[in-house]
Amino acid sequence: MGVAVRAGFLYFALVFAVGFVLGTIRTYLLSPVLGETFALLVELPAILAVAWIASRAAISRFGVPREIRTGLAMGAVAFALLLAADALVDMVLAGRGLAEHFRAYEFAPGLLGLGAQILFALFPTLQMLWAESDRR
Repeated sequence: MGVAVRAGFLYFALVFAVGFVLGTIRTYLLSPVLGETFALLVELPAILAVAWIASRAAISRFGVPREIRTGLAMGAVAFALLLAADALVDMVLAGRGLAEHFRAYEFAPGLLGLGAQILFALFPTLQMLWAESDRR
């Protein structure tokens, strides 16, 4: 299971780094022009594509066994790290408290972001399932 933890950490780190850059562009360039929700809708396909590629790269880099439970573990590690990092960035850079951070999930941009984060968490498992179907 240690390989899933290491792969999950790499997966998180790759996606978080790109997401931080894209989120900065979205926040300061797109949101003022398009509005928060539409700007997020523009960003989501790009970050999800990055996540798919990063998931595959982390699986390959660490030789993660092609098992559903390992994919779930890898995704859970990455998801937990992403949620913690997202809250920390929101608190430090935006000056929001933790309660305010979680209240943001009540509105469209927060729900869309959470949906994308859930997909991010499922990508390793989906890739395990895809690899399994290719072997049949």
